[in-house]
This record gives sequence, C-alpha cells and structure tokens, in this order.
Amino acid sequence: MTTTTRVATPVRTAATRRPAPTRRLSGALTGLWVGSLAVVAFWWFGTSSAVGYTPGGALMSVGELAGLLASFLVCAQLLLVARVPWFERSVGFDRLVSWHRSLGTTVVLLVLTHVLLMIIGGALLDSTSLWSEVPSVLARQPYLWLALIGTVLFFVVGLSSARLARRALSYELWFGLHLTIYVGIFLAFFHQVAGGTHFVADRLAQAAWIALYSATAAAILTWRVALPLLDHRRNALRVSQVVREGRDLASVWLTGASLDRLDARGGQYFLVRFLTRGHLGTAHPYSLSMVPTADSMRFTVGALGDHSGAVEALRPGTRVQVEGPFGRFTADRASTHKVLLVAGGAGVGPVRALAEELLRRGHELVVVHRAHTADGLALAAEFTPSPWLRYVPVPGRRAELRYDPLAPAHLRRLVPDIAERDVFICGPDPMIDAVVRSARALGVPPTAIHREELG
Repeated sequence: MTTTTRVATPVRTAATRRPAPTRRLSGALTGLWVGSLAVVAFWWFGTSSAVGYTPGGALMSVGELAGLLASFLVCAQLLLVARVPWFERSVGFDRLVSWHRSLGTTVVLLVLTHVLLMIIGGALLDSTSLWSEVPSVLARQPYLWLALIGTVLFFVVGLSSARLARRALSYELWFGLHLTIYVGIFLAFFHQVAGGTHFVADRLAQAAWIALYSATAAAILTWRVALPLLDHRRNALRVSQVVREGRDLASVWLTGASLDRLDARGGQYFLVRFLTRGHLGTAHPYSLSMVPTADSMRFTVGALGDHSGAVEALRPGTRVQVEGPFGRFTADRASTHKVLLVAGGAGVGPVRALAEELLRRGHELVVVHRAHTADGLALAAEFTPSPWLRYVPVPGRRAELRYDPLAPAHLRRLVPDIAERDVFICGPDPMIDAVVRSARALGVPPTAIHREELG
C-alpha cells in the first residue's frame, strides 16, 4: 500500500519577506498583433488599386482580407493550445485556452464575412443575383467545392462550441466534431494556395503561407502527439490504488519511472487519460494533491461529472497517460513569507500539494479548509499542525452556521494578519469569489491574491 505523506515540517527555517516575483512579459499578444498587421500589409501591397474602382471589386478585395486574417488567426488559435512550452510558461494554460476560445469566435466571424463579401462582390461584378452567383462560381472554379466543405466544417465546430450546444453534447461527441476542424483548415488552405488572388502568381507568398501552416502542424505533432507518447513510454504510469477520501472525493495513486523529470510543482495539474474502457476517449484536467516523487504521484478528484465520478472504479494496473504539468497556481507566486491557503471541495488537492512545497521553501502557513459537512474535509489528517502550519477546518452550511465563515469579519477572526499574507484560493467558483471579496475588503492587494478555478 502507498502511504500518504504529511504536510508538517519544512526543509528549511523561516525565510524573510520576498519581493514580488517579476512577471514574464508575454510575447503572445504582441505576436498576434504583429502577425495580423503583416497580413494586412501583405494584402494592401498585393492588391491592385484598380479593384477599388467598382463596388463589387472593393467588396471582394475586403473579403479576401477577411479570409487571409481568418487563415492566419486559425494558425495562431491552434498554436495557443499546441502545448508549446514557451507559451504555457509565459502566459499560463488557462489563459491560453481562453484566448483560443475568443479567437475561435473571431475566426468564424471572419470566415462568414469572407464568404458573404465574395458572393455579394461577385454578384455585383457579374450583374447577377446572389442565388445565381454561387452555382456559377462553383461551376467555373471547381476547387471552391473544397472551400465550401471547409466552411461548413468551420461553422459546425463553431456552433458545437457555443455555450448552449456544449452543455447538450457529450464530451466525446464534442471532441469528435472538434477534430474535423483540421480537415476544414486543410481545405481552406488548399483553396487559398490554388486560387487565391495573392498566391497564384507569387511563389514567395505561397512559400511563406505553406511555411506558416507547416510550422503550425509541426508544433501540434511535436508537443501534442510525439512528446506525450514518448513521455508515456518512459514514465510507464499505472494506477497503484484508489482511495476514497470523503464525500465525493477519491485519490488516485499512480506509480511510474522518472517522474521527477516531469518537473511538476505543487498546485499544478495534468491532463489525465486513463487507458481503460469508459475513459480512453477523454483526457481531463486533474490537480496534483502531493508533490510527485521519482516513482509516484497522486491526484485527488472530486466527483463533478461522469468521468470524474467513475475514477473510484479504476482498477490497479490501469495504464495512464498524462500531459503537463500546467498551471501557475504555484509557490513561486508567493511574494511574502506568510501565506493563507483556502480550500473547498476538490480544491483541497492542489492546496495540499501547494502547502507541501511552500513549507519546503520556508513559508509560514494558515490553511482554511471549507466544507459543507465534517466528512467533506478530505485530506485533513495530512495537514499536521506545526510552528509553521495552522490548520483551520470550517465545516457546516451557512444556513446551519447562521453566518458566512468567509465573510470579512469572520475571515479576519480566523486569520487576524490576513493583510500581511499572500492568499491562495482553490475550490468552487462561488467560494473563490467570496474569499476574493473578503480578502480585498481586509486589505490584501490584488497582486497577492491567487486563484485556481476547478471549473
């Protein structure tokens, strides 16, 4: 049996106050703007001034610009979630995913603009109706059939990612639809290179566009396919045991080899895929609940859905594939010697791992553990009180307690010196929002508040 480690004694003695860590300036947004401006310049200098003499020509030219921008931004969108280490370290995976979603909406709107302006502009130039223009163009330029199929795939993926549709679709169906975007991107790329006004007669432009798409594909194949498979082979991760920790919480212990090479830190998470029936088609983000050793790691999972609710049924020996680590909910963000950790629900996992690493660095901790019931205080026994750690369990619903223990007055009673501390919070979104409001009201600066949302 694997034995649990306890958060108790730091490796070194108390440290002096640290300056706030210098945040790495991300070049991702700058790259997006510079790349977009380069596309606009390429369109501007490659467009004849004669196209503006007629409304139809002007509309089609603007439509071509929309198509070029959509093609560039879809490559950027894919790079944001290609697990490129530089992007993840400088920006954070959660923010990259948020940018990926926002760019997805922008790309779909640009594709729609491109299609409509090309049809309307062509109809004006050909002096025909909109309904007649589409079959006429498809008959004259058969390769546009591929572009039409690609456009349909873009819209299907875009609609499937809308909030209402996402809630109605299973993860497996949504993910399968999402994969078809690669087909749509290839078809759109092919029609641009084969018939795009700015590419047909310009070999240099063709080479640059092919290089852009090739580099994007290489990044995806390298960091999302090849390296994870190599890590899976080297680490040989398997489930060693599953331990029920409390109401709707279970810890999954994994054993493997060379896990220290993953360079994972307390508070980070992995995308975890259990290679067994019912789990094979999904990879879900689970946070570490201990700092990994060379041969073991642990995730404490809350039963928040079908996938996470089924982890208790995993059998020892089940092979596991992980991608990561991801996340910036880590000890190096603490700017002071004193730290307050607030955990709720499954948030106790990353808080437990983060506490372990903070203690090793010499920080003095207070851990406030919120739960609806006493049996929901999972991993409580691992927060062993010491001169460097004070554990404060707060079980009970607000209706039963008749007060909100996370309101400013009560939080100050629990942690009188909260204004002198960095505050790390992990748990359900409403709890996080309540702690952030209280911490701000009690004088904690925004730069000293760090949150990890389990949603």
